[in-house]
Amino acid sequence: MTVASERPVVALRHGRELVSPELFARLADFRAEEYGHEWSMAERITSEALAFVEVMGRTGEAMSPSRLVDPGWHTFMLHTEEYAEFCRTRYGRFIHHAPKSRYRDRSTMADVVAKIRAHGFEVDESLWGTRAECNEPACCGDGPCC
Repeated sequence: MTVASERPVVALRHGRELVSPELFARLADFRAEEYGHEWSMAERITSEALAFVEVMGRTGEAMSPSRLVDPGWHTFMLHTEEYAEFCRTRYGRFIHHAPKSRYRDRSTMADVVAKIRAHGFEVDESLWGTRAECNEPACCGDGPCC
């Protein structure tokens, strides 16, 4: 006998799904070249940055990216035509960057992660410094365990 789940299983989204595969590849390539990351890390950061911008754009709420995700957002903004069109089409306005690095403590990052997750995205917590086994300051964006 098979028992059906009361709640349907919903696949979590990834930030990379918000742009075309071609644009995602260009952003990740730029990220890898400009910041010296391996391709897989550049992809992860780019995907997280896209999900981050999506939640800010949908909610209108100012949020702080992690130290690792922030340059992923910068990479997208450097592709000015694509970024401006993305913002205009999806949100009807430009999502500006107002740096506030002092707001990158672990509790703030946990709050941001919760918001991104609440919008249906899978979150790579190692890029946000909120993974359970993360021990500051060796991790959380600055150390080798991330």
